[in-house]
Amino acid sequence: MSAGIASTLLAAWERCLLQTDTERALTLLVMLDTELSETTLRSLPLGQRNGRLLALRERLFGPRMASLAACPNCAETLELNLNVADLQLPPPAEAPLLLVQDGFRIQLRLPDSRDLLHIQTLADVDAARRTLFARCCVEVLASGEPVAPETVPEALIASAEALLAAADPQADIRLDLNCPSCRHVWLATFDIAGFLWREIQAWAQRLFNDVHLLARAYGWSEADILAMSPLRRQCYLERVRQ
Repeated sequence: MSAGIASTLLAAWERCLLQTDTERALTLLVMLDTELSETTLRSLPLGQRNGRLLALRERLFGPRMASLAACPNCAETLELNLNVADLQLPPPAEAPLLLVQDGFRIQLRLPDSRDLLHIQTLADVDAARRTLFARCCVEVLASGEPVAPETVPEALIASAEALLAAADPQADIRLDLNCPSCRHVWLATFDIAGFLWREIQAWAQRLFNDVHLLARAYGWSEADILAMSPLRRQCYLERVRQ
């Protein structure tokens, strides 16, 4: 990791501290993935957002990811060795999403970060689901007549959720896991936004420890220490620890 990227990442870490998961994901992409504007990043389908977070993770820390999972059957802890390339999926097709069921014709769009930001303050899960569904409705017809999304029955909302999930599988990354102790098989969610944030938190704490040691030993400023390459910084740290 170059000195410039490290400095930007540290600034992003500081900005993310008091943010929600959705806000953090956007902040990291805005500050470290400069190919797209913030407006465009906010409007990306969640699968594409996650794809860019996976690519960002690879640029920052490499392609291999180590994680843990607890077996829901016997509580055994599994060590997971993941690779970014194995989790990357092609972008979803841009064809319209259409649900025709029980006299309703519902045109949908994929949810994005703006939708998650809108519902993140809703404490009631059912209210959040229905609000998200309504925001993703482009058009709702019942017997050929326009109706409000709020009038759609629960069964159709469930069908719409299944349609959206199938159209953008990278929005909710699932891992096929098999417990070696009890042979239980299950699907586990892998949250790249949360995983990357925890890695950045751990990286920042290690960096602060390094800065503390070098500043105390040599009297250098934080800016001077961060301007060093990781290799040079490590050489000095080895001498301090002798």
